[in-house]
Amino acid sequence: MKFNNLRHTFMESESSTIELEPGDLEFLITQIQEHLSNTEDLMTHNLAFNNQACALVYIESLVQAELLQTSVIQPLLDSNLGVVEKIVTSIEVKHSNDVLQIGKYLLNGSCIMVMENEPIAFMMLVAQSHVRNIQEPKSEQVIQGSHEGFIESLSTNIYLLRNRIRSPKFKVKYFTIGHVTNTKVAMIYIDHIANPTIIEECEKRLRSIDLDYLYSAGNIDEMIEEHPYSPFPQSLQTERPDRAVSYLMEGKINIVVDGSPSVLVLPTTFFSFYQSPDDYNNRWITGTFFRFIRLISFILAISLPAVYIATVSYNSEVLPIGILYSVKVSLTYVPLSPILEAITMQIILELLKEASIRLPSPIAQTIGIVGGLVIGTAVVEAHLVSHTMIVVIGLTAIASFATPINELGTSLRILGFPTMLAASLFGFFGIAIMMMIIFIHLCKIETLGIAYFEPFGPFTGKQNLKDIFLRLPTWKNNKQPGSTKHSFFVRWKRH
Repeated sequence: MKFNNLRHTFMESESSTIELEPGDLEFLITQIQEHLSNTEDLMTHNLAFNNQACALVYIESLVQAELLQTSVIQPLLDSNLGVVEKIVTSIEVKHSNDVLQIGKYLLNGSCIMVMENEPIAFMMLVAQSHVRNIQEPKSEQVIQGSHEGFIESLSTNIYLLRNRIRSPKFKVKYFTIGHVTNTKVAMIYIDHIANPTIIEECEKRLRSIDLDYLYSAGNIDEMIEEHPYSPFPQSLQTERPDRAVSYLMEGKINIVVDGSPSVLVLPTTFFSFYQSPDDYNNRWITGTFFRFIRLISFILAISLPAVYIATVSYNSEVLPIGILYSVKVSLTYVPLSPILEAITMQIILELLKEASIRLPSPIAQTIGIVGGLVIGTAVVEAHLVSHTMIVVIGLTAIASFATPINELGTSLRILGFPTMLAASLFGFFGIAIMMMIIFIHLCKIETLGIAYFEPFGPFTGKQNLKDIFLRLPTWKNNKQPGSTKHSFFVRWKRH
């Protein structure tokens, strides 16, 4: 309760106005220092201008020293009489008497000029910029096509999108989210392509976000999604500009967060997660073949261990006699039941994957290969699991890793656990029930009012099937999908 009261007071102070009171130079600087909690990296530089004592106030860690010297300090020293806006011409100059606004400009990398007995402060942007080079994202590599990736700079990420869509209809809307962090967020769409209802709903949800801090695009995803308890991701995060641009041209919205290299794409559908830029960089036959492979991997990742459990436990007659004999022999000295075998190996697989992510790259490659071989060989020789189970878990892992978006692959491996449990209890009937529940859930959920399993749940017409299973030639696939053009009723109950 005490924290809520403090937070409420903080929000009220952030939304109010505190006017700068005129006085001597020391008093003016003290007002700004108190607003910024007397931080020790707040620097002052005294000089004379228009026969008055004045001071430049700035946060040392946020300004570019060379730009401050050449664009602000030197012109003021050279012409110590006149109008500030006419002397400092290389950068934009604004003025304000609001201490809160002055504080925000200081935190954005501006230099503030205050003059003795004047209630107005001049604000000049001389922000420091530490930006890493544009490089290909490691999580979404492709064989052919662009090798550029988003970085942590908001302006650079917008440039990467604008550079590919040089249209006057390319529209950007800015928001500030986070009462403490004041993180800048951009909502980007193509004005004549995106559905106005979707734009309005997305903007409403962004404005309704009430957070003290915003770290990444994933925080926004959690705040605006309609089904927070669903195992399936309801928005697509990408670090590839070419991928984000392709969704913009389909009428979708990009949400870019300052400080995050991932761009959020809304609304998204299930089949968007199985589309890769390589599908469109290769010939359509090749793209269609690999898309089929990925969609088959969806079924394998969820159900393959469950099929093994059901076959061994209940329905071994479905196997040919030769394969059945091999499976039964491998199970002779295994003390664990098939369900415990599968769960144990799945957990070991997740541990190896997590360890390879957290360790430095040279060690991660070693533990991935050596760990898999050593542990796999050891558990088989110790008769803890069967040879067949090792093969099944290996194929399951490969199937989940074939998903272009890693987040969905993780969701599929999680769904494999209840499917294995259903198979151990009811055999193939349990698998059928679980798959039915999963597909019913896929048909039920929505993102920004668009059906997640579109065009199948509900069926929206055969014209929307052309870029789902098949990657048709470009000359046959040059029209906007119908999902973002038709009007709909948005049902969103979260606040």
